[in-house]
Amino acid sequence: MKQDETMRRRCGWCGSDPLYIAYHDEEWGVPVHEDRRLFEFLLLEGAQAGLSWLTILKKRENYRKAFDGFDCERVASYTQDDVARLLADPGIVRNRLKIESAIKNARGVLAIREEHGSLDAFLWRFVDGMPVRNGWTSLEQVPARSALSDRLSKELQRRGCNFVGSTICYAFMQTVGMVNDHLVDCFRYREVGDMLPASRLL
Repeated sequence: MKQDETMRRRCGWCGSDPLYIAYHDEEWGVPVHEDRRLFEFLLLEGAQAGLSWLTILKKRENYRKAFDGFDCERVASYTQDDVARLLADPGIVRNRLKIESAIKNARGVLAIREEHGSLDAFLWRFVDGMPVRNGWTSLEQVPARSALSDRLSKELQRRGCNFVGSTICYAFMQTVGMVNDHLVDCFRYREVGDMLPASRLL
């Protein structure tokens, strides 16, 4: 890593692991509008429940292979044979409830697409199409959930999804850029903000 890179101020949660730093610097908080990537992060956030996000990042490519490149239609068509296959895959979190949840959520996403045209359109209406740009100065200020994540959680659950509690939904919203929760002294706060249309405080 270049010397000027090591001097950059980052959100403290990303620590010193190169994979975690790359995720923070290149992906976290950047608005995502492509349905496959949105489904990818929805699946991975559900898998993360009770574990560290770094654990899931290290298994991300294994998840990509195991779940057909996060193809929602294919995952939605999985049978109990696929559940058995996934339970035997050491490259992912072998938790039956989480695996079955991924399949159920894929079916929920298909229903959302039928209703709203795309997962993107459904999700971004919760922030009126504009990312919420917060102004936190410390990690202690960053909430674990919000009124928006409460609403999103309820709507996803109403469509048969699970492992989509408000805390998981808030982490998902941070990941896909619906919320910019980089700390204000993090170099990515302004960079991510400059990618966005005029946004508002939560």
